[in-house]
Amino acid sequence: MSSSPGISSSPGDNSLGITQWLVLTVAAIGFLFDTYELLMTPLVLAPALSELLGVPANHPDVTTWVGRVLWITALCGGVFGMLGGLLIDRFGRKTVMVASIFLYSFSPVMAGMSASLEWLIFFRCTTFVGVCVEFVAAVTWLAELFPDRRMRELAIGWTQAFASVGGLLVTGVSAWITSLANSGNLPDLPGDISNSPWRYTLMTGLFPAIPIALLLPFVPESKVWKERKLAGKLGRPSFGELFSPTLARTTIVATLLSACAYAAAFGTLQVTVTQGVPGLPIERLDEPRKEMGKLTKANKAIEKDRAELEPGSDKDNELNKAFLGNLKALGKINKEKVQPIREEVQFLQELGGLGGRILLALALGMIVSRRLILQLFQLPGLVTIPLVWFWVYFQQPEYFVWGVFLAGLFTVAQFSYFGEYLPKVFPMHLRGTGGSFATNVGGRMFGTSAAFLTTSLIAPNLHLIAAHLADLSQFKKVALAAGVTGTAVFAIGLVLSFFLPEPPREEIHGK
Repeated sequence: MSSSPGISSSPGDNSLGITQWLVLTVAAIGFLFDTYELLMTPLVLAPALSELLGVPANHPDVTTWVGRVLWITALCGGVFGMLGGLLIDRFGRKTVMVASIFLYSFSPVMAGMSASLEWLIFFRCTTFVGVCVEFVAAVTWLAELFPDRRMRELAIGWTQAFASVGGLLVTGVSAWITSLANSGNLPDLPGDISNSPWRYTLMTGLFPAIPIALLLPFVPESKVWKERKLAGKLGRPSFGELFSPTLARTTIVATLLSACAYAAAFGTLQVTVTQGVPGLPIERLDEPRKEMGKLTKANKAIEKDRAELEPGSDKDNELNKAFLGNLKALGKINKEKVQPIREEVQFLQELGGLGGRILLALALGMIVSRRLILQLFQLPGLVTIPLVWFWVYFQQPEYFVWGVFLAGLFTVAQFSYFGEYLPKVFPMHLRGTGGSFATNVGGRMFGTSAAFLTTSLIAPNLHLIAAHLADLSQFKKVALAAGVTGTAVFAIGLVLSFFLPEPPREEIHGK
């Protein structure tokens, strides 16, 4: 088989040459570090904001800014990721993919060197933009490089599985850097900035740029895209064409389904890890909850008393000192007694996501109907979410982590599903544009807002469903609300799946 730059293996030839392996390596690195770069956020954001704002990590100002930064970065990633789809179709799949990888490789380094909140936010935004563009560019690139249908499905399915490895890797790297900091082995950084662990964790985002730069000369651009471009036969991409009579149904349904998948991830899984875990009714958390409850109650009383005092007075300063002392004590309890359980739940969620991507890769080679493949993850997810969040969380909490494992499996598999599905349903000159619109508008811009829906709209209004729910702790309200969100979006997604068009039978290279 030829291993020339065009990857011109004939259909049915399932052997791989050197060039094909290099292509798969580049794609796997890209997908792995997509997740790696994004999942830095929950690990570094609170300590970074704490340092730049000059307040404890659990200060209300930090909590407020965490929400703002998450919203700003998701919005920037969605908007510029959508525009990146046009660049993919105009300037080439490989070209834009490599540019986006370099963008999200160097942006975290600059974020780690930031001396102000404004620059930290700016470079986290450019990181998200790079990730949002890279995902669509990479799946489009892979889809057009492998002429054989089965090889193409295997390539996209298995390389996307590395995205879940990124979540496990960044957690391990962060823990390693923290251990180095605790032992005093982190070197000083240049200038007036600190050598805090969060800065070094961000700087490890440079890793993907090194192998990509080395492999770049040996991997090809999409041959079919390049040939049509040079021949002047490639149509001009536009967002308007996505809503033409032939594509409108595909665009709308795929965008809504992408939104449902991201809503389940952010509005159920991520929210539960950060805000629902402390409410788990397990013995290990009983005492920490009592201690945290006393300190939180004391701080609310202090805030009430300070509201009646003149700012800066001796009494106000005294109460502020007590307030900050209670925050420090809360942070210590959270770090030593609650965070290990969060990390356990997060690890099982990421492991479930990896399992889901692997099962998706296997299903692609065994099941012809793409609609059926999606439903095989949606239907059990629709059963799992309410069972785990409405019953296991409250009645069998010792098994909750395994419920999260299953929920992660059924949710994250859908991300890989759309990576394989979207390049098939849009014509060549719209593959980047259509894929970016569905993924970034549906998923990144609207789907991620489910976290706000869960915590700020559903949780505070649970008493409207049943009066006794008003007596639940805030942690349990968030967990219950996360179950409501997850159940709703899985149900909506299952209904929408029946309207999802099957990809055309023609080979992707001939469209």
